Order: sequence, then C-alpha cells, then structure tokens
Amino acid sequence: MLALLRKKGVRDGLLGLTLLICAAALVAAPKEAIAGAKDGLALCFNVIVPSLFPFFVLSSLVVDLGLAAYLGRAMEGLMRPLFRVSGSCAAAVALGFIGGYPVGARTALQLYQQGLCSKTEAERLLAFCNNSGPAFILGVVGAGVFGDGRVGLLLYLTHALASVIVGLIFRFYGGTQTGKSPSHRPKPIETVTLPAAFTGAVTRAMQSTLNICAFVVFFAVVLRLLSAFGVLSLVARGLSVLGFREEWARRLVAGLLELSSGVSSLRGEAQLAGRVSMAAFMLGWAGLSVHCQVLSFLADSGLSVRVYLAGKLCHGLIAAALTWAVTRVLPLSAPVADYLMDQTESIAALDFSTALVLSTVAAFGAWVAITALCGVLLQKRCGKTKTHGV
Repeated sequence: MLALLRKKGVRDGLLGLTLLICAAALVAAPKEAIAGAKDGLALCFNVIVPSLFPFFVLSSLVVDLGLAAYLGRAMEGLMRPLFRVSGSCAAAVALGFIGGYPVGARTALQLYQQGLCSKTEAERLLAFCNNSGPAFILGVVGAGVFGDGRVGLLLYLTHALASVIVGLIFRFYGGTQTGKSPSHRPKPIETVTLPAAFTGAVTRAMQSTLNICAFVVFFAVVLRLLSAFGVLSLVARGLSVLGFREEWARRLVAGLLELSSGVSSLRGEAQLAGRVSMAAFMLGWAGLSVHCQVLSFLADSGLSVRVYLAGKLCHGLIAAALTWAVTRVLPLSAPVADYLMDQTESIAALDFSTALVLSTVAAFGAWVAITALCGVLLQKRCGKTKTHGV
C-alpha cells in the first residue's frame, strides 16, 4: 500500500477524488455547511480575535524591541541546563502559557528568525511551548464543562507540569553536539525603532489572526459535514474494536480534530476520572485545527514538523496519565448546575467585549512585567561595566 501511494499518479488521483467528494458533500448538505461556518465565525469573533490578537502584538514587540534578547542573557543560566535552549526562549515559554495556542509557537519562530536561537533549539522549543492558556482551561473547561473550579485547576497544573516534562525529554533531541547557538556568542542586541516595531507587530498580528480564523471556520464546517454524513460515528465504531466504547470513541475523534468540540462533548454523567483524563489529553494534543494554525507559520521556516507533532502527542499522553493518577488519589466530584450548562452550551457564546478587555489587560500586564524585568537587568549590567554594547 505504501509503495502504491509513493506513485505520483496515485496520489494525484486520490487527491482529485477527495476534492470531488468534498464538493459533493457541500452540495448535498448546504445547510449543515452554512451552520458550521456560522459557528466558526462566531467563535472567531467572540473568542479567537480578542484572545489572540493582543498577545500576537505583544510577542512581536518583545522580539523586535530586543526585550527577548535582554531577558535571554538573564535566563541563560536557567533555560540552558533545563531545556538546552537559549535564555531568550524563556519569552516563548512564558507567552505560550499566558496567551495560549499558538502564541508560543509563533514567538519561537520569531526568535529563530531573529537569530536568538539555533534551529535545533527552536525545534526543542516548539515541542513544549505551544500550550493552552489559563482562561480556557480554568473558565471554559473547568467551570463550564465540568462545573467545578477544582477540576479546572487540576487540569491546568497537570497541563503545565506535562509541558515541562516534555521540555525535559526533548532536551536530548538533536544529539549531544557541543556547538554553541547564536545566542552564546556575544554580540550587540539589534533592535528597531518603536514606530517601526509597533506598525509591523500590528500588521503581522492581524495576518496571523486571520490565518487562524480561516482554519477555525474550515474545521467547523468539516466537523458539521462529518457528523451529518455519519463519518464520525463510523470512525468511532472502528475505534470500538480497540476497546473504546462508541461514546468515548466519538469524543476522542472530535478532540483529535478540533479541541473546543472535543472538550464540549465531555459534558455528561459518565465516569468523571475518565472524562477529566480525556480532557487533559485533548488539551495537550491541542487538535488538528491548532496544528494547522501552527503549520501555517512553519511552512517555509525549515523547522521540523515531526518534532512539533511528537511533542504535542507526548504532552497529551503525559497530561492524561498525570491527571488519571491524581484522580485515583484524590477523587473529585463535579456537580454541574443547570445554569452553567446553559451558559457554556457553546464556547462562541462568550461576550466579545469582555474577552477583548481581559485579553488586552493580560497582554499589557505581561508587557509591563517583561519591560520592567529587562530594565532592572539592564541597570545591573550597566552597573557592573561602564561600557555596554547595544
């Protein structure tokens, strides 16, 4: 079979057949396709744009204004022994945890393009810096899906711990070469003017946000059509051969494709430990939709996609194992109130103005904290030497 797929004619034929099937599905079920597109656009307007756009602007400013380089000189002693990456990569790790997918991956790519880390270091970083934000885990998943803040806190802690473990595992990626990264060689920190950095950051942030929204809408339509034609049920039945019950298999398939749909399917009265553990896996894996968003950044970068995907798979499995172990020791109960169920029927129901204000405040707070830290480090550095190359 693999030998057959290597033939260009066979691949082109399968691709053409797939496109014809997709076109036929759109013609046969236009209402489902339109409904899926509306759901995706609502999710983009109410959640994606207000939550990601401010952090995309922040990540560009941190790199272009040289703050990541200053921070890197201070964090080198921590990031190098732990993860075998340059100190500048601390900016991507921090923004990845605060801003959520795919802010961390985009920041890692910018650091690589600016020469603040090597290719191997950037690939190590991609394996563990693209994480879910606390607002999504604590608010949507914890309080919304499971109706219990304790569950959200547990998921966030295991999610963060699993990310660190993945980083420790992938520190061995790339062998034991002793070559130094660009950040190891002393050199002046290159920056651009504030007006140029600001205009470029806003422009790139809007482009990145629109790319992500395009994938969100696309996968919303795909999931609607797959559900309408019974494909999800068919795949779920196939997974039942591996020991999954059809209900759990359907949830897993949805989570593998699109995160928000997967976690939303975990509401119910089934075993809590199993549902929470599956939610941990979905949050670590992030879903094919998020992966496509990240791949849109990595397309022409030369960085390994396999390393990124391997890291996300490890993240999901480790997070699920940690969560299951904790629920064995500390059993949880999750009484879900009816009003919470109504409020969280759809993630797209979040208020746009509230989400925009919270995201902007969080991004501004992170900006102030990073700027203040770099200012303190710069003063200390200037105090030790009279000459400071910039």
